[in-house]
Amino acid sequence: MRFSVSSRTLAILLSLLVASVLTALAWVAPTLSLREGVLAAGITVAACFLLLYLMFEALIFREINTIYEGLEHIKRKEFRRLSNKFLFRPEPLKRMRNEILGMAQRKQQEIDELKRLQVLRREFLADVSHELKTPIFAAQGFVHTILDDDDTDEFTRKKFLQKAAASLDALDLLVQDLVSISQLEKGVIRMRRQPFDITQLVRDIFEQLELKATRRNVTLALAPDDFQAAGGGVWVLADRNRIRQVLINLIDNAIKYGRENGHVTVALTESGKTVRVSVHDDGEGIPKQHQSRIFERFYRIDKSRTRESRDAGGSGLGLAISKHIVEAHKSTIRVHSEVGQGTTLEFKLPRPRSTDARAPLAS
Repeated sequence: MRFSVSSRTLAILLSLLVASVLTALAWVAPTLSLREGVLAAGITVAACFLLLYLMFEALIFREINTIYEGLEHIKRKEFRRLSNKFLFRPEPLKRMRNEILGMAQRKQQEIDELKRLQVLRREFLADVSHELKTPIFAAQGFVHTILDDDDTDEFTRKKFLQKAAASLDALDLLVQDLVSISQLEKGVIRMRRQPFDITQLVRDIFEQLELKATRRNVTLALAPDDFQAAGGGVWVLADRNRIRQVLINLIDNAIKYGRENGHVTVALTESGKTVRVSVHDDGEGIPKQHQSRIFERFYRIDKSRTRESRDAGGSGLGLAISKHIVEAHKSTIRVHSEVGQGTTLEFKLPRPRSTDARAPLAS
């Protein structure tokens, strides 16, 4: 309840009440016995302490409420709730101070997070503008060259059109990846979990990426390679198409950034109710300061990787999409890398609850 009197009036009333109590004690004290005098003094001290304490706290909280009502960054209802919560409790000022400091800290964290998101938004807009501009300008250049030169022979015309088509295909891939990552972040895409043999999936991906690996003399290996003999492969419960997308991204990156004449190894390790999937390359490795950022959109460690990725048809969103897919499976992609010792990316998938679930897909 709010007081309608001023702070000065409250102070005067407080003084009068205390003076009245002390005057009454002084008036009756001479007529009391020693025991009665001690008892009266004790009651008077207790009454004055309680009166001073309650009036002081109520006055302080009233003034603080008045001050904080003028501050835009703290809500009035929130502070009133704190006042009602801590008034007439032990050490209310200390409790209120701690709560206000906590509120200020939370507000500062919100401000810092908004600033960070603002920086990321600017970086993303700059990156996506650059990535979109490159294939558009390339296709535009090839098409205008053909249109502006009537004497272009059929072979050159077809060659330029093929290059323009390749640039437009890269643009289409980028747009599709942008749509995919947006849908994954919003939770629109649902994972269709089913049991499947992940060893067979890895072998299929090896066949798909064999030509790219051959160009760099990279050997693709599945470790250990005796799953079929050991009992029919390794089964997981996940969205097969999405995990295929993740493995293609990880293995493709390992081929791209590993050493020429090197090795890329996919290891599958069964442990309890999960299967750990790891992709290892023997490339230059990733410095520590970059490891926490490689899953950001369009993030590249250096410009040479940017050019190499663009030449190879990458959109710069593969690892970001993979991260969201793995997280949608209640897992996390972890990075283990040392400069000069290669890089390992790994995540875990759950195993089917029973072997009976394998039967429909085993054929």
